[in-house]
Amino acid sequence: MKKNIGLLIVVLLVAAMIGTYVKQQIDKDREIETTSLGKEMDERKIGLKNGDTPPDFTLTSLDGKDVTLSELRGKKVVLNFWATWCPPCKAEMPHMQNYYEQYAKKDNVEIIAVNLTNAERDVTDDAKVDSVMTFRDSYNLTFPILLDPKNSAGEDYQILTIPTTYFIDSNGYIQRAIKGPMNVEMLKQYVEALD
Repeated sequence: MKKNIGLLIVVLLVAAMIGTYVKQQIDKDREIETTSLGKEMDERKIGLKNGDTPPDFTLTSLDGKDVTLSELRGKKVVLNFWATWCPPCKAEMPHMQNYYEQYAKKDNVEIIAVNLTNAERDVTDDAKVDSVMTFRDSYNLTFPILLDPKNSAGEDYQILTIPTTYFIDSNGYIQRAIKGPMNVEMLKQYVEALD
């Protein structure tokens, strides 16, 4: 009986130690991952800081055009990472389209929406692209949607949560990163703060 009680105590102590370790790891992950929707991201979480030059990329749009980020220098850029299955992305897209229609041209802004194509849930690459096209058409999106089938840009930008949006000034520097969906007013406010 004493042996069983001793074994039970040892098992409980080990379980408590494991539980404490797991809780510490979860708390650490939450500290890194958690921000309020639409609040500025802590740069430590994404690896890129305000003032950094964003990693350059060339990706192909749904319209078959190659778009290179660095070639947009001189314009303010709203660089959004998203996927079709993401509910906050779905909520944000109409706001991005409204902003694009109302303010983008007059404010010298380009919205670039990078679909994390590799993360789409369809089985084949063709089906993934079809899903993105269907999404674009159903939301009547007219800003460029780029495909990232190998997650190269997603990895370079260390995208952990979607949507994630970078605001890049006309000199080509990151000025803000937002994790979570935005509305038109937020987009307008954050773009106005760019140089």
